[in-house]
Amino acid sequence: MYPVLIEIFGIKIYTYGVLVALGALTAYWLVLRFAKKESINPNHVENTLLLALLLGIFGGRLSYVIEHPEHVQSLTDIFAIWNGGMDFFGGLAGGVVGAVIGIIKYRLPFWKTADMAVVALSIAHAIGRLGCTSAGCCYGKSFPVDGSVIPGIHLSDKFPFFYVVFPPGAVAPPYMPLYPTQLMEFMGLMAIFLVLLFAYGRKPFDGFVFSLYMLLYGILRFSLELFRGVTPPISGVGLTWNQVVALLMIATSIVLALWLYRERRHEKVA
Repeated sequence: MYPVLIEIFGIKIYTYGVLVALGALTAYWLVLRFAKKESINPNHVENTLLLALLLGIFGGRLSYVIEHPEHVQSLTDIFAIWNGGMDFFGGLAGGVVGAVIGIIKYRLPFWKTADMAVVALSIAHAIGRLGCTSAGCCYGKSFPVDGSVIPGIHLSDKFPFFYVVFPPGAVAPPYMPLYPTQLMEFMGLMAIFLVLLFAYGRKPFDGFVFSLYMLLYGILRFSLELFRGVTPPISGVGLTWNQVVALLMIATSIVLALWLYRERRHEKVA
């Protein structure tokens, strides 16, 4: 909604970049607290997190540029993440690659580390979606309303009971009532974060929280795609690529949880 947070001597500080950085710092702080609690070398966890973050940013931006070439008018635009524009699933893939490299290099406990990572990821992702709101990327479909087209957040009597209108300069179309998909995802991710945080201290086996995250976020993202206006459905399928990935996440989460539970039972018997 406010792409530029502040401008000092002609230097623009973009809200999107500030919020993404805040999300990354929050994840960093949380993971190190978990590492201390689990008696895992915090330096190894820190290095793994930084590698996952770097590859996650690279994967997220690369995927966005490939998916939305219309937003790239020059070579500089490819790297201009401060203007908004990161594909979450691309970032997730890059982050997972970075995390796996770090886990193998430092011999970290795989599923215990994965559990820590997704709790931190969920809160970082939530804060990042506020950045998307500021930049106008990842915007929703046209909202059916005859109300105001003044930029801002407006109440409505239709689900989700409010809509947004972006000003000129945002990635989203200006002066058009839109579903507030960024804020809807923010609220969903905050709920997921609280559920995962609760489950982390009570998990029956390592990898449970990771499986639960994949299930919950898969359901959230599949549902949100019904309201998003940036990803067209696949011809002949009726689903977007993001919905296909979300369904794979849901299926994988169930299979993984059952497999890890079975492995845990075998360990107890042995």
